[in-house]
Amino acid sequence: MASGQERILRRRIKSIEATKKITRAMELIAASRIVRAQTRVRAARPYSEKVTAVIANLASAGGEADHPLLREPIDVAKVAYVVIAADRGLCGGYNNNVLRAAERAIAADAAEGRDYELVLSGRKAQGYFRFRDYRIAAGFEGFSDQPSYSDAQRIAGVATALFESGECGQVKLAYTQFHSMGVQEVSIAPFMPLDSGDFSGDDGADESHSAGAAGGYEFEPEPAVILERLLPRYAEARLFAALLEASASEHAARQRAMKAATDNAEDLKTNLTRVMNRARQDAITTEIMEIVGGAEALSQTGGEVDLLSDTIEARTANLFRARQ
Repeated sequence: MASGQERILRRRIKSIEATKKITRAMELIAASRIVRAQTRVRAARPYSEKVTAVIANLASAGGEADHPLLREPIDVAKVAYVVIAADRGLCGGYNNNVLRAAERAIAADAAEGRDYELVLSGRKAQGYFRFRDYRIAAGFEGFSDQPSYSDAQRIAGVATALFESGECGQVKLAYTQFHSMGVQEVSIAPFMPLDSGDFSGDDGADESHSAGAAGGYEFEPEPAVILERLLPRYAEARLFAALLEASASEHAARQRAMKAATDNAEDLKTNLTRVMNRARQDAITTEIMEIVGGAEALSQTGGEVDLLSDTIEARTANLFRARQ
């Protein structure tokens, strides 16, 4: 029985060692991808900032666009949610956190009598909401770890169509903001209508910049026309930034989860090795006691003690060699 238990423990230890190798490899891969994701987040910021600055310049130069993306709805009867999650699991609570936050926001809107539409990014988001019979307007997948600008354009196109058609009076983003390697925060942020205060030049820095631009540039065609064409690009840039931050957050969450799994595997291996060594010691002690008990019984029946003593020593030595 002890020997069978020892074999079971050996198999479990080998299985844990194999799992530990996998989780360790995934931890290292996620750690390397975080660096690339952070680099992409930083590389995308100048474009977004420049688009915002150009829109501020156009607005200060007299561009007053009556664009649908800027129109505040009179009554919001339906809200569209762009939910950004991952395509894969094994990243701790990353997916559940953002999906449940979106679900709570939908429930809060329902309590106020508002309907919803869902635009989902990531297989996990689609599986979660389809299983719960939510209404899904569109779903996208296959790029959560490395999103491209074209992916942002496709998602923004669906969200823009829902808003401009009047079907949804508001669009919100549900994603995970990346602050640092150890800090990521789920955010439910307004997306449409676009906030004109972001590029209206109300603060001091924007005022000085836009004043110089208004006095030093001539626009062709009219500022209002250019502004109408740039506003969709601004929306795409914002969504692309959210996709990049969500990607970095996913890799950070996966790196932490795999590190925890690797540490747990090491602890479990240590505990099982200790249990196996105890089982080996118990088995050796039991067999020695059986040999000694048998020798004692033979000696009491008048057997040859010297020959029996040699037999005991030989069997004990063979037992220890077999156990090593």
